[in-house]
Amino acid sequence: MKFPKPHTLKEIAHLISSEYIGADDFPVFGMNEIHVVEAGDIVFVDHPKYYDKALNSEATIVLINKKVDCPDGKALLISDDPFRDFNKLTLHFKPFQSSNSAVSPSARIGENTVVQPNCFIGNNVTIGDNCIIHSNVSIYDDTIIGNNVIIHAGTILGASAFYYKNRPEGFDQLKSGGRVIIKDNVDIGALCTIDKGVTGDTTIGEGSKLDNQIQVGHDTLIGKKCLIASQTGIAGCVVIEDEVTIWGQVGVKSGITIAKGTILYAQSGLGHSTTAGATYFGSPAIEAREKFKEMAYIRQIPELIKKLKTK
Repeated sequence: MKFPKPHTLKEIAHLISSEYIGADDFPVFGMNEIHVVEAGDIVFVDHPKYYDKALNSEATIVLINKKVDCPDGKALLISDDPFRDFNKLTLHFKPFQSSNSAVSPSARIGENTVVQPNCFIGNNVTIGDNCIIHSNVSIYDDTIIGNNVIIHAGTILGASAFYYKNRPEGFDQLKSGGRVIIKDNVDIGALCTIDKGVTGDTTIGEGSKLDNQIQVGHDTLIGKKCLIASQTGIAGCVVIEDEVTIWGQVGVKSGITIAKGTILYAQSGLGHSTTAGATYFGSPAIEAREKFKEMAYIRQIPELIKKLKTK
């Protein structure tokens, strides 16, 4: 997430009442999670296990809960609670904006696009040409939809990320300031939910087709010409490369990559990255032919036991 204009380290430190290490005028351009940071971004870290990863990332400003040696060319923001202060910055630069109309005046809707009754279209939404948005679709702020897109009834684009910190008093949500981006020629079925990124974008690639009742988690990237069947659940920060096929009721773990051309058979549970062009089945999912062999061996067990008893 980039800020509307550059800020200085001193200005950012003032916003969250933190100490800092670095020049007062050290430039700050935005804030992002570790997997999408760029030079000029703030990244937060609040556990020693991840200090090195954050300090050596592309981010040039690290919001951290301990005074450490500052890497050359970088700056530190010292906070007793980086998670809380990252949320403060999100709420400052990307505050919630209420709406008083079903279609925001700031929304831009292209030529020959049809929006059916009872839809909600939020602030700064962009919808391209020749789209059909069926009834009761909710499109949250800042969503971008390309041309020739069909979205069926009851789908929600842009809900907050399912991302929480467990505190003694309960679960504390990491605020979401990202977007959903739907590329050209995408079809999205009924009752799908696609969460926006925490600071980046959740993206559905050109020509991909989603069936009904699919959940796509925050910051997930779906490539071109993917097919995803109903009741699939995809966690946050997953990368799905082009031409992947996912059949119904598949569950996908966060932070993995599903390589180009992968096929996942129905009711699989995938907890690891895949090999391009391979087919997987089972929970935990393994290469499909190996899984089918395993199932065949298991079916032979009763007969083997029977033979052993007769000896």
